Amino acid sequence: MSYLPQLAAVGGVMLLACVSPGPDLIAVSSHALGNRRAGLLAALGIASSHAVWAAMAIFGLGLIVAKLAWLYEAIRIAGSAYLIYLGIKTLSGLRQSAQQAESASQPVIRGGVHAYRKGLLVGLTNPKAAAFFGSLFVTLLPAHAPAWVHGATLAVVVAVSLTWFCTVAVLFSTNRVQTGYAKLRKPIDAVMGTILLGLGAKLALDR
Repeated sequence: MSYLPQLAAVGGVMLLACVSPGPDLIAVSSHALGNRRAGLLAALGIASSHAVWAAMAIFGLGLIVAKLAWLYEAIRIAGSAYLIYLGIKTLSGLRQSAQQAESASQPVIRGGVHAYRKGLLVGLTNPKAAAFFGSLFVTLLPAHAPAWVHGATLAVVVAVSLTWFCTVAVLFSTNRVQTGYAKLRKPIDAVMGTILLGLGAKLALDR
């Protein structure tokens, strides 16, 4: 039996989920505006979180998380708090002078580690990912698919996620975008910080 149609469907749905605006896109684009390396590492963090959720879904843990109200609520609250924290941190950075902002970005390696960690945490604290990946696999994959199909599905998820978000990171770190960001840094950061606060508030209010 050929499982290529199911794998293609998983890839298509995954791409639509990645393209949809949300915390993942904001996390990658905001880091890429700083520098390409940070954007790519944030993209890697997001893809890593998708790999974790997909692996959990393969073993049925994603649906368990989605069904356990207390665990889902804990992840939801943690995700909301983290997004609000990132929003406040972004807005508070507007008060820094240009010199302070430049000196704060000097340790490139530390910034890279933080970019990966932020991407990973944004992805892992999204409670809707549990339901998404759980329902995705249950809907599109046969109940008794062989192990290699699950492995291929995981590879498709990671490949789509990594390709899309690395593309976003590269686009947002081009010279043209960087030049525009340098001129409009404060309003752009204000918009991104506000969006993060809004996403965090929405996640907190969603039931």
